[in-house]
Amino acid sequence: MDSIWDLANPHLRDLAIYEPGKPIEETARESGLRPEQIIKLASNENPLGPSPAVQAAMREALAGANLYPDGGGFYLRAALSKKLQFEAGHFILGNGSNEIIEFIGHAFLGPAAEIVTSENAFIAYRLVASLFGAKTVAVPDLEYCFDLEGIAQAINTRTRVVFIANPNNPTGTLVGQEALDRFMERVPDHVVIVIDEAYHEYLDAPPDTLRFVREGRNVMILRTFSKIHALASIRLGYGIARPELIRVVQKTREPFNTSGVAQAAAVAALADTAHQAESKRLTDEGRRYLETELAALGLPFVPSVANFVLVNVGDGKALFKKLLRQGVIVRALSGYSLPEWVRISVGTMAQNRQCIAALREATSRHA
Repeated sequence: MDSIWDLANPHLRDLAIYEPGKPIEETARESGLRPEQIIKLASNENPLGPSPAVQAAMREALAGANLYPDGGGFYLRAALSKKLQFEAGHFILGNGSNEIIEFIGHAFLGPAAEIVTSENAFIAYRLVASLFGAKTVAVPDLEYCFDLEGIAQAINTRTRVVFIANPNNPTGTLVGQEALDRFMERVPDHVVIVIDEAYHEYLDAPPDTLRFVREGRNVMILRTFSKIHALASIRLGYGIARPELIRVVQKTREPFNTSGVAQAAAVAALADTAHQAESKRLTDEGRRYLETELAALGLPFVPSVANFVLVNVGDGKALFKKLLRQGVIVRALSGYSLPEWVRISVGTMAQNRQCIAALREATSRHA
């Protein structure tokens, strides 16, 4: 009997699979530790969890779990419209913003197409390109930041999509307004620019990327409820673009791709500005603490504007395993060109202190 791989699309053979952060439950099973002894600082999650108002909205929505959700997300798109001052036709909802990245692939990528991004951009971009048989052109970083000049030079007639993560995961760096404006002046009309702003709400002075949508450019802005809104488990993100681009991408969306519980939670989360402010305050405090302690340990790191810090530990996989034995889960970056580094998410202050204590022990000469 022939291998099933002989029947599958050939590019799937070499397609890498996204490896999520190691869950607490799996770590407990493997280490013999109790789940409550383990802290997870691997997936850039909000340690505060969803606010009480959001939890109440989800409980209420569960009463209608026997019914299909609103396939168009009417109330959520209305809430986004009010918040961001765009008509509802400028929004598309996804099962996490990752699904909208896949929508972009369905709409614009194929074996003759190319994407351009940074060498250490969020790995989902190149995975989606591979899924559709497209080529990824990875431009070297400029001090761990997107080099938009280099990316502009890499665009050619085969380029269909440019992915820009801002702030970028896993480096935590930000491209400013001036560089974005210069870049947008150089982008040809046949290219769709995707600006992934998953960590937008953590910024003190974010660039105004929505201006590109107002100007009618071929730009899709991605945002998510997974980070500052603390709703990673319900999987909900959204895209903002001019209505014609939204209509194209909507053609690729499955009906009922976002649940009613998720939509209700997101509407409540948008309104809970106090929870957002406290999440940002906790993150700012925790990031300052981590960076101060990392400097004291003599560990190089990339100054971050997001809710995580990229740290050079010499051997990322080895350090990951050492910390795991102490019940601390961080993220080794073998999927990137960063084997010497780990990414540490900002947790509560108690979690941050536990992480630094474990890191101090793991990097001591006798560890």
